[in-house]
Amino acid sequence: MLGSGSRGNATLIEAGNTRVLIDCGFNLGVTEARMQNLGIDPASLAAILVTHEHGDHLGGVARLARRHGIDVWMTAGTYSAWGDRRVESVHQFSPHAGWRIGDLDIQPYPVPHDAREPCQYVLAFGGLRVGILSDAGAVTPHMQQMLSGCDALMLECNHDAALLDAGPYPYSLKQRVGGGFGHLNNEQSAGLLRAVDCSRLQHLVLTHLSETNNRPDLALAAVHHAMDSDASWIVCAHQDEGLAWREVVSA
Repeated sequence: MLGSGSRGNATLIEAGNTRVLIDCGFNLGVTEARMQNLGIDPASLAAILVTHEHGDHLGGVARLARRHGIDVWMTAGTYSAWGDRRVESVHQFSPHAGWRIGDLDIQPYPVPHDAREPCQYVLAFGGLRVGILSDAGAVTPHMQQMLSGCDALMLECNHDAALLDAGPYPYSLKQRVGGGFGHLNNEQSAGLLRAVDCSRLQHLVLTHLSETNNRPDLALAAVHHAMDSDASWIVCAHQDEGLAWREVVSA
């Protein structure tokens, strides 16, 4: 992950001969520098997959795609809300229909969030599944079904409900963040983990932590309790440091 939080999000997934970027909420210079730190040439990306149109996810997509000739994929609703469409190759899709990019099988799924047509993704390769869930105000049965039995999971733990309630945000913003179309709090994410099959998990990464309304120790405590485990493969991604490569392997 190049970074995770309200100031920008971007996640690299690589399998076989295929490398994709999910979202790009950083400016071009920051994105290229962070990819360079990981030894990645942006031109090697097969695609940029977009979750929704909010700036911390979509803000850097157009410039990165134009500069390096990268295909962009997003829902029709996200495309309709996109202000900078000057990209050579943009593919629109239904959040209920999957497709293949190189060696990766891509399956989007819809989530409740205050965007035009938001989605998240499950990516598969060689029988391994990586689930991504961020920017959702609630957990639906369909989301549980999509994320059950993953080998790795990147899961939003945006805020601690008590910290949000007592924090500095204006009331309207607290209502938005904590509402059914906002962001998942620690306990909601813990509840999702209790509801899905986690028996295959090799990695659990907690993402999109608020720098104002959450702390890594609170997010980890909620998840450790839900999982009845404090295994070293449960970690937090950070806004500035992101997350180093983590490998998902066959049993």
